[in-house]
Amino acid sequence: MSTAIALVIVGPLIAGAVGLALRNRPRARDVVTIGTLGAVTALAVGILVRVEADGTSVVRVGGWDPELGIVLVADLFAALVLVVALATIFVVELFAIGQRRTEWGANPRLSGPILLVLTGGVSLAILTGDLFTLFVAFELILVASYVLLTHQGHPGQTRSGMTYVAMNLFASTLFLFGVAFVYAATGTVNMAALAERIPELEGGTRVGIGLWFLVVFGTKAAIVPLFSWLPDSYPTAPTTITAVFAGLLTKIGVYALLRFHTMTGMDELGPLLLIVAGVTMIVGVAGALAQDDVKRILSFHIVSQIGYMIMGLGLFTLAGVAGAVLFLIHQIPIKTVLFLVGGLIEDEEGTSALDRIGGLAGRRPLLALLFALPALSLAGLPPFSGFVAKLALVDAGVADTSTLIVVVALVGSALTLLSMVKIWLGVFWGTQPEDRPTGPATPHRGRWLMTGATSVAVTATLAVALFAGPLWDLSERAAAELLDPAGYIEEVQR
Repeated sequence: MSTAIALVIVGPLIAGAVGLALRNRPRARDVVTIGTLGAVTALAVGILVRVEADGTSVVRVGGWDPELGIVLVADLFAALVLVVALATIFVVELFAIGQRRTEWGANPRLSGPILLVLTGGVSLAILTGDLFTLFVAFELILVASYVLLTHQGHPGQTRSGMTYVAMNLFASTLFLFGVAFVYAATGTVNMAALAERIPELEGGTRVGIGLWFLVVFGTKAAIVPLFSWLPDSYPTAPTTITAVFAGLLTKIGVYALLRFHTMTGMDELGPLLLIVAGVTMIVGVAGALAQDDVKRILSFHIVSQIGYMIMGLGLFTLAGVAGAVLFLIHQIPIKTVLFLVGGLIEDEEGTSALDRIGGLAGRRPLLALLFALPALSLAGLPPFSGFVAKLALVDAGVADTSTLIVVVALVGSALTLLSMVKIWLGVFWGTQPEDRPTGPATPHRGRWLMTGATSVAVTATLAVALFAGPLWDLSERAAAELLDPAGYIEEVQR
């Protein structure tokens, strides 16, 4: 178990170095990349099965005392998110292999190895048991994502990359000061110890810590008003890179928010979090409705959907946090697959602008189906996973008598459906423009692989709805562990 936990972090980093050494041997590089991603995904599944059966597992790196050294902790929440995250990256890389011969594809000499570095950072962020190592994980993700965002060298990518880096470096600076603040107040940065000591602090100090890290993690998660970097940077990147960013990067910020604020008992921030959640939902979906490009619409929806997870956290109830966990599991594959469909549209039509496309449903009915299923799920219509996740959050809000946020959530869902209809009418319905651009000539095998990978991702989203009952049970257990971290603390300090 300890070896598996270590390998899901170290394995991708080593493989990334090997991939860079094999940059002039594309077939060998692909084997290393896909093989590593498949292996760590299988290891993550094994970790989840073991944790579900035996409880939290802890790795003390170097055998140091937990308060002095690095601790890796696989509890149910971490194991669930880890499986979904690594499986998503694996599917996206399959798509990337098919797309790489088009002008829309990322440069495989860099994208594959750097994606492995990003994978190692994501795994570390999920499994770390202390704040400073979490900071290191976020920086590893930031460096890798900047390279992935700008490596093609297009002027638009460089400009958006600078915005992305500037905002995230600002958050990182605040993060580092926050770590120092927490250490000065509690004498530790270990999560298990903080779960015991922060609730004992004077009220103003405790709330100050909570607000500080709300800004830090909120910037990473792109909550309103800290989201401006996202809609401008994501659409400029190659499709596969944007798909990974959409599915994972903001969700890691949400993961950190859920972990830190529940374990340290920041329920005083509940009303503020509900306000932030409601504003994030509406501002995000309003921005989506104002766009006329598939990628920009989907980018604003990333912001909007973050609001639903913050809503669950803001309720600070078992049902609310469980709903947030389930929504997080649902959102990672949904956002990824929608951007993959956007890549297929771009490959087919040569553009993602709504006014330059039309009638695609008649020419590519499978592509229309691949869009419709996750789009309806994103809007929260039954029987899809989005309906299950949103229903859980609405039920939690009703039970908590938080009527206003429930109304906002329902309005946000209705507007989300409207924006999906806008894409459908612009891309798949109507007639084909006479002056439409022509997409790059993707080899038949490459297009088959891109469509196959997208189909697998769509199937995964349907599986979330199909197994909603077991997933809800796991989410509820994960939420209970977050709100009552006694077991987590005991395992770390044993």
